[in-house]
Amino acid sequence: MIQVFPAHTRNSSDLGWLKGYKSFSFGDYFDENNTSFGVMRVCNYDEIAAGRGFGPHPHSDMEIVSVVLSGAIKHEDSLGNVAITAVGGVQRMSAGSGVIHAEYNASDSEPLSLFQLWFMPAKRGTEPSFENVTYVPEAMTNALLPVVTPEGGEHQAKIYQDMSIYLSKLEAGKELVFNQGENRRIFLMVISGKLEANQAQLETMDSARMEAESTLVLRAVEDAHFMLIDLP
Repeated sequence: MIQVFPAHTRNSSDLGWLKGYKSFSFGDYFDENNTSFGVMRVCNYDEIAAGRGFGPHPHSDMEIVSVVLSGAIKHEDSLGNVAITAVGGVQRMSAGSGVIHAEYNASDSEPLSLFQLWFMPAKRGTEPSFENVTYVPEAMTNALLPVVTPEGGEHQAKIYQDMSIYLSKLEAGKELVFNQGENRRIFLMVISGKLEANQAQLETMDSARMEAESTLVLRAVEDAHFMLIDLP
């Protein structure tokens, strides 16, 4: 089963310094029929003005991943971590038993755009931790590049949940096949371009939620940049 969510159906807000687009209930936006997809709780696309960001605030029992699309983000937390992540980088914070963090656009002149993704952890109350990794952007050309996995590794952030995040840039006319494990889910987000997923048509910033699709055939109708998340 595939459900397609066109870009225009996301909740949007504009605070001047922050333009946000929410795929799930978040903050002052609540839809009782759209609070999560399996362990996936948040998918926000944010555009943050130069020199602005989110001041110190607490989190607990959540796996939080930031995927930078343009610009750079600066992270600071109560564990003493300070990191800047630019395009080609991913941040993962396991809030665990509790952490306070802040996130800012690292530039005083350039805007920042990113996805912020939240997932419920496999176990509550763990020790909080933070990881900042880079990947090789060229490696996602016509391939599914894992950037977040349960095992972690070189160029992969380790997440404390049975799930993986892949990025891809698929050239027009090319295909990729993803074989889904039994009783698992897939969340698909088209960052740019046009993509066909088992005959379902998706355009820029459209997303899809999939269950019981044992084989997923992805074909780029035009050059497509997308994110695929394999979920329990």
